[in-house]
Amino acid sequence: MFSNNKNNMAKNPEAEVSRNHISHDTSMVGDIKTNGDIRIDGNLSGSITAKGKVVIGGTGRIEGEVLCQNANVSGEIKGKLQVAELLSLQASAKIQGDIVTGKLVVENGAMWNGTVKMGAVIKELNLEDSKEQQEKTA
Repeated sequence: MFSNNKNNMAKNPEAEVSRNHISHDTSMVGDIKTNGDIRIDGNLSGSITAKGKVVIGGTGRIEGEVLCQNANVSGEIKGKLQVAELLSLQASAKIQGDIVTGKLVVENGAMWNGTVKMGAVIKELNLEDSKEQQEKTA
């Protein structure tokens, strides 16, 4: 007679995290906001704001700010990174900009030029008030 809410939520497509992908042969200019995850293998000139995970593949290049819950970087970023939980920099990662993150994992060979603030700096990711959140971490 009564259904289990957990099973219904798993089958509900609206409850699933959206996944977005910018392929290696794509270049974009503009800002991206998503409530889900996104993978960038192409070029983006603009910012990314994601409530989920941001993956920058080996061919991915971003010139702009990245604000997300978790991130895995193998490509290049020129701009500020704000990662609420875990930022993983792979060996091929090249970062030019400041990093603010809860936790940081760096593989041997990864490069960045900028400052790093780590720890309980970002308490909550708020897409609507990202500028206000930046002021709190500064």
